[in-house]
Amino acid sequence: MSEMNYKAMDGLPRFEDLVVVRDLKMHFPVTAGLLKKTVNHVKAVDGVSFSIKRGQILGVVGESGSGKSTLGNCILGMLKYTSGEIYYDGQNIQNIPPKAMKRLRNQMQAISQDPFSSMDPRMDIGSIVTEGLRIHHMTGGKKEQEEIAARMLEMVGINPAFMHRFPHEFSGGQRQRICIARTLALQPKFIVCDEIVSALDVSIQAQIVNLMARLQKELGLTYVFIGHDLSVVRHISDHIAVMYLGKIVEMSPAKELYAAPLHPYTQALISAAPIPDPTVDRARQRILLEGDVPSPMNPPSGCRFCTRCPYATGLCHEKEPAFMEAAEGHFVACHYVDKTGFHPGKGD
Repeated sequence: MSEMNYKAMDGLPRFEDLVVVRDLKMHFPVTAGLLKKTVNHVKAVDGVSFSIKRGQILGVVGESGSGKSTLGNCILGMLKYTSGEIYYDGQNIQNIPPKAMKRLRNQMQAISQDPFSSMDPRMDIGSIVTEGLRIHHMTGGKKEQEEIAARMLEMVGINPAFMHRFPHEFSGGQRQRICIARTLALQPKFIVCDEIVSALDVSIQAQIVNLMARLQKELGLTYVFIGHDLSVVRHISDHIAVMYLGKIVEMSPAKELYAAPLHPYTQALISAAPIPDPTVDRARQRILLEGDVPSPMNPPSGCRFCTRCPYATGLCHEKEPAFMEAAEGHFVACHYVDKTGFHPGKGD
């Protein structure tokens, strides 16, 4: 199949796969009463599998509460997941001893959604950029730290002369650039970008996304790029996984996903994405989803999307669809998609 290499997940990770996730589940217990008895579980991630080759970008899209950020935190080893396997560079991260995992942290980094809350307001940005280097004992004296800070800030478009200024003296876009510089200072191989542009103005979003794309090419980085804005994720991703209520419902190369979406949920998301040309935007048909996303504590039986899908039948309510390859490198979980390209709404 294509570069996503989904079929290889049944065997051991291949050399070119930097990250492999197999049947990952992250269920958070819900407690009640004085004894904190577990009465239910929030199924934030519920059986997710994929792989990412070195130097590629996987975009993850979906509504709020679909499990995107939880998935990213599990991959980074920040959460002790319920079941499944996550391999980073051929190593099962659950089997890595704590000391070895700490040494691996500099290779696996994250950039958060809110740049201001992730920075200590009492530290100047030069100290912020080099904080991780001090934690991991990767640098020498103050002079070396300042040289690294200057180099990292210049790389992301911040004047190194500003390194002794504080976070409140910068705009939101500049703060995000500083956070990117702090991440790059550790020389990571893999970065989880968790909705890093959602809090920024549209014009600034484009600048940050272009910056991340340039850095990825120059440094050979691998990203998981999490977002809910399809146009942003499309611009930067090689492949895209669409999540709904803890599951991946569709995954394919980015261009193919937008050209021929197979899952009704993906079709609805793409139909709602704004198009710059107002004439084209007014002419296209929008797919309006009724109802709200069900609770992840009590997801629907069968297909998770069946309560909102305009094409759902009794089969959809009774049986969960398999995540299958409907076209070369194009995977989808829907009872009404076959390998000839048929999908709901287009007919036979």
